[in-house]
Amino acid sequence: MSLLFTLFFVTCEPPPAFAGFEIEATRDYQVGDLPVSLEVTAVNSEGEPVQDFCGTAAITGIPGMEQTPPFSGGKMTLKDVELTGDPITVSAGGKSATMTPDLRRLPGVLSILPPLLAIGVAIAFRQALIALFCGIWLGALFVHDYKPLTALLRTFDTYLPHTITAEGHAAILLFTMALGGMVGIMAKSGGTQALIDVISKRATSRRSGLLTSWAAGLVVFFDDYANCLLVGSTLRPFTDTLKISREKLAYIVDSTAAPIATVALVSTWVGYQLGLFGEALPAENPYDLFLGLLPFSFYSLFTMVFVLFICVSMRDFGPMLAAERRAASGRGVIRPHARPLMDQELTEMKPADGVTPHWATAVLPVASVIVIVFVGLYFSGKSAAEDGAGLREIISAADSYAVLLWASFGGCIVALAAAVGTRSLSFGHAIEAWTGGCKSMVVAVLILIVAWGIGDICQNRLQTGPWVLSQIDPSPHWIPVITFLVCSLIAFATGSSFSTMAIVIPIAAPLAWSIAGQVDPATAETIRFGTLAAILSGAVFGDHCSPISDTTIMSSLSCASDHVDHVRTQAPYAVLCGGVAAVVGFIPAGFGISPWKSLAAGVAILAAVLWLFGRRAA
Repeated sequence: MSLLFTLFFVTCEPPPAFAGFEIEATRDYQVGDLPVSLEVTAVNSEGEPVQDFCGTAAITGIPGMEQTPPFSGGKMTLKDVELTGDPITVSAGGKSATMTPDLRRLPGVLSILPPLLAIGVAIAFRQALIALFCGIWLGALFVHDYKPLTALLRTFDTYLPHTITAEGHAAILLFTMALGGMVGIMAKSGGTQALIDVISKRATSRRSGLLTSWAAGLVVFFDDYANCLLVGSTLRPFTDTLKISREKLAYIVDSTAAPIATVALVSTWVGYQLGLFGEALPAENPYDLFLGLLPFSFYSLFTMVFVLFICVSMRDFGPMLAAERRAASGRGVIRPHARPLMDQELTEMKPADGVTPHWATAVLPVASVIVIVFVGLYFSGKSAAEDGAGLREIISAADSYAVLLWASFGGCIVALAAAVGTRSLSFGHAIEAWTGGCKSMVVAVLILIVAWGIGDICQNRLQTGPWVLSQIDPSPHWIPVITFLVCSLIAFATGSSFSTMAIVIPIAAPLAWSIAGQVDPATAETIRFGTLAAILSGAVFGDHCSPISDTTIMSSLSCASDHVDHVRTQAPYAVLCGGVAAVVGFIPAGFGISPWKSLAAGVAILAAVLWLFGRRAA
């Protein structure tokens, strides 16, 4: 049945120029049965918007809509409209317009095909850039009425440029290039080699090298991007000398970046997560929710522990074992014919003859980046937060993208000053080293751009996440594990942890809080906190398995690893930790089992699997 809603805006007459309304959908297609958005425009007799429109408007034919937004600039957008086939009518001032929505309908399953194509091509042909481009084109093909040429043109002139201008993306690209330039100066000045020589005196074994990498990943807990690029690029020359494969280093970097950032009490992730919690559950204290879910963060905790087990035991299995045996036997830290996401000239850059390098030319830039990030987050957040805010609120309010730019370019200035000040490089040669380092990041930057492009297609055009989420209707006991699996699939398909959280939290969090009376209070609590933790864990797990994830790409980049090799060797470990998290963690959480028991059981299972199936590379 059609419902009638009347919205009173102001007590004034419609302007004389007002002649009626136009109603149109914001896109010409609908994904499955998902709601759509409609735009209502007040127009004059020539069909032009009447920007000062005001008056009384009535809307019929939209069931379930409790309120409509005000006109702004003569326009009103109706979001999440469920189409029933009934005509939709808008009327005011004696004028009206009627629309019977007739949108092209895309089967919902098509929304997951672009990322699956990209992943399949990447694995089959080991060409990440081409694979991601194919995924964007396929998504554009669905959006643009199955017209191949139009899809190709829109890929070039719409989807790829849009990803660069999206919020934060330009900052990440500049941050990546600048950090590459800093590493170039460090390498050319000899500081990197000098630092390796110092560390090598204390860490002379492969085990100590692996443990150093794991510890460094946990120390840089405040931001996953900074973690990926800083830890990998700093430790890569050191781990190369110990014959540790680039795949192993990339795995350690990737598995200590997002997992630690998502559970750290202070990080650039916390503010984002708390903001989503606050919007979804306004009656709850967001930080109390965050503290409550920490013991349920099974995937993140299991992953960090499993990396430690691997480093201590020196055991591996699957593709990672083959990579480690290759490296340990002296057949190369990367696979023959591999395509590392960094120019090989940078990884092999040496100081000029006659230069006596000093470790300070490497330590000072890296230390400056860390210090600037910490200080920058504090002062950026301080200026944005309310008076009397605590450290958590201050860090949450900081502009993390701006801070990362300050840190990367600040590190470049310190690296330049250190190289010139120690006479390791002349000013001109230091600038050449910086530009050479920036150039080494070009391939990685291109891959980031196309990865964001396919993410945009899936998230904003084909609505992959909402469609996947619309396919489930779980019972209370299964909400945590199903939430974990759904988030894993969405993050895997879109390559974005943050987008997955934004899609799922507003739906899953209220669902988990609505089970009062269906289960006992103790079980209700584990279901609620388990569901919130499942969203974060599932987002990170899917992100780890996805070749189109930006942090996965950055890990390959900073470690100069072949990206497909990194994904292929990391996937078995991620799936193991994800499987244990689902079976031992989130399923029991749905039935009221204490998370501490699940953590103990999960750690024991991971240790047993590694002991039974793992083998030493040398």
